[in-house]
Amino acid sequence: MKLIVLGAPGVGKGTYTQALVKEMNIPQISTGDIFRENIRNKTALGQQVESTISSGKLVSDVITIGVVKDRLTKPDCENGFVLDGFPRNLFQAQALENITPVDLVIYFRADPEVVVQRISGRITCKSCKKIYHKVNLRPKVEGVCDNCGGEIFQRPDDVPETVRKRLETYEHETAPLIEYYKQKQILKEVVINEDFGSHKELIMARIFKAINGY
Repeated sequence: MKLIVLGAPGVGKGTYTQALVKEMNIPQISTGDIFRENIRNKTALGQQVESTISSGKLVSDVITIGVVKDRLTKPDCENGFVLDGFPRNLFQAQALENITPVDLVIYFRADPEVVVQRISGRITCKSCKKIYHKVNLRPKVEGVCDNCGGEIFQRPDDVPETVRKRLETYEHETAPLIEYYKQKQILKEVVINEDFGSHKELIMARIFKAINGY
């Protein structure tokens, strides 16, 4: 099965997708991961996109589409794949249609205040980047990383007001893409407000119900 996953920052898309590809035994294809790997390995592509990514900008559509097209020709994609982070806009969606039509688009959603609580409670180790949560996953010693003993801090852009603005921006920017896939009748919305750690079976059942009912 060929899938696309969409979802705002903090909705849990990455966690659900990792569990999904493990269950389905198909690859998760993230353009962000591909670019980061190429930067790390100092490839020609990595050198081409490094300055763009480090400045917080998006890699051009032409480069991104080319990367996805190349990745989808690999043997591990023969039985399907899950695209994560692509397409980002209508141009990319239409280009993907010419490369290979997808079967289903899963749009992960959560109540905005649930997302705000998740992200605004997030704290990170400055040294090893391990992520904790002020409510759900506290370090054993306040302000000290269990993993490496490093200092734990909160990113400035993880405060509630900034998170709400990010959610509004995502909804606005993604609306045309959502409408595009609704028109094609291959979009399924999956609302998940529960914590994945304690409700994994329930959440995965909800996701597979959407997949099996498409």
